[in-house]
Amino acid sequence: MTFRSWLVSLVALTTVACSDSDATQTADPNAPRVLHVAVIPKGTTHVFWKAVESGARDAEKELGIRIEWKGPLKENDRAQQIQLVEQFVSQGLDGIAIAPLDHQALVAPLAAATRAKLPVVIFDSDLDGTPGVDFASFVATDNLAGGRLGGEHLATLLGGEGKVVLLRYQVGSASTDAREKGFLEALAISPKIEVLVDNRYAGATAGEAKTEALNLLAKLHEANGIFCSNESATMGMLLALRQAGLAGKVRFVGFDASPPLVEALKSGEIDALVLQNPRKMGYLATKTLVAAIRGEKVEPRIDTGVVVATRQNLNDPAIAPLLQ
Repeated sequence: MTFRSWLVSLVALTTVACSDSDATQTADPNAPRVLHVAVIPKGTTHVFWKAVESGARDAEKELGIRIEWKGPLKENDRAQQIQLVEQFVSQGLDGIAIAPLDHQALVAPLAAATRAKLPVVIFDSDLDGTPGVDFASFVATDNLAGGRLGGEHLATLLGGEGKVVLLRYQVGSASTDAREKGFLEALAISPKIEVLVDNRYAGATAGEAKTEALNLLAKLHEANGIFCSNESATMGMLLALRQAGLAGKVRFVGFDASPPLVEALKSGEIDALVLQNPRKMGYLATKTLVAAIRGEKVEPRIDTGVVVATRQNLNDPAIAPLLQ
């Protein structure tokens, strides 16, 4: 071996030894394992779910965990949501936070997750069972209260009398079921308000909602007021009212916000939007799940709040952040 070859070999061996030494010095065998959790929304396309993800990501950074954010493309694909739960259970993740598409259909797969020792947190929409017993916690808007706020506001706009159309969202969705129930309870206090329609469902997308609303055109022409119980139903109804020349001519209260809905609120095509706090919901659902995984005590029910936005209070500090 020449002197040059010997020197190159010595340098290489020294480099490897130093690298091994550095790795040994930097690796901390006592460092806590990074938790790996799944957060499963009802869907991934609506503005609402993007805000929920932002909140979950805030918690991810704060807590130093790893999140798998994945949900069905459409908010009526129960089979895909069930498949996602089963997939994450088989992967051995540390826990699951989920907004169930159906309050019954997700019971069995989530019970299987619990049996596999994965803590489960339900958010946004309820699941059949008892929070704190069948799953760790339920983090959501008080949807019954939100529906009542919508009903009370519409009744006030109508002066306590008139004809109303309720366009429901989707069969099996516990969150919107509660909103619709609260809305009808609020209207029942006003005996001079007649509900023309309360048994029609918008479907999973704004396009489906528009079609269903157009199918109700005769009733919409007769109505003085309208209520829709989620973002896509509200958007679909707005599009139908525009096409029929009724936008701004009938009192309209919707639920949730998106840039087009906020613009319609500003222009007078929508009178009010009942608003949740989706970012807060995603943040608290993730934090609560991590606390449950770590064996900490968590509240069985966590209310993330609900308010009514109108043109008059758009700049209110409690309202403005929810419209962005």
